[in-house]
Amino acid sequence: MVGPKRCLLALGLATCLGVALAQTSSDAAQQLRTQRNTLNEQLQHNVFARPLVLLSAETAQGLRGDMYALVAFPFANVSSTLQDPQQWCEVMILHLNTKYCRATTSPQGMLVNLNIGSKTPQTLAQSTRVALTYTVTASQPDYFEVQLNARDGPMGTHDYQMMLEAVALAPNQTFLHLSYAYNANLAARLAMQTYLATVGSHKLGFTVLGQSADGQPVWIKGLRAVVERNTMRYFLAINSYLATRQQPPAQRFEASLQHWFSASETYPRQLHEIDRPTYLEMKRAEHLRQQTAQ
Repeated sequence: MVGPKRCLLALGLATCLGVALAQTSSDAAQQLRTQRNTLNEQLQHNVFARPLVLLSAETAQGLRGDMYALVAFPFANVSSTLQDPQQWCEVMILHLNTKYCRATTSPQGMLVNLNIGSKTPQTLAQSTRVALTYTVTASQPDYFEVQLNARDGPMGTHDYQMMLEAVALAPNQTFLHLSYAYNANLAARLAMQTYLATVGSHKLGFTVLGQSADGQPVWIKGLRAVVERNTMRYFLAINSYLATRQQPPAQRFEASLQHWFSASETYPRQLHEIDRPTYLEMKRAEHLRQQTAQ
């Protein structure tokens, strides 16, 4: 590593900072490649029947889901697409609960203005606006990381965070790590726990806790199941958007909708909420509304 005094004398402060950032990004890229190797067995054998690993945790700092995935897309395509905040809104709108998304520039930097609501059509006044700061924290030829953060989230949540990092592997293969996390105040946690214990008691996550007497998997429930479902929905939105980028521009959004819904229905016990025509009609209307600043 280049020593700080030597670097300052020989290269100048700006160059030193560039060297430090490059070294940090190189370390992060190697760490993600190491994580891919560590997870190799789970990527090959899991409940998803595809190379995915989903981890979740509930701590004093809140709820967190981490999705690791091998995707068959060239790194250059993934990098150029997901370092663009405008394209993130094309990703976000695929999620059932996203009612509106628009990237804007503010004195604090780039913002992704996201409205989150129910899984049914809503006016923007009925949904909650979350202003996410959008930051590219690392960008190298073989690795990048973006972060979206908001102090205040929807429905009593706070410290709302999304992070995506990706590293190049084979020529047409990329390894992704998506992290989705938030905390909630006491009232919000109690309300969610009451819902999950009553009308939402059938809601399941993806972690298998064991087997029932008849040999069926026992899926996780509760707050970790909530964060697992949302982490999966956001990952499927990213994957669906990337999978349909080769479509003609006029057909791209419709193709991404169809792809997201089909992918979600692969896991009906966890993710099924509405039928395809209802989803498509709602999302077409929301996407049209998204084209205008609100």
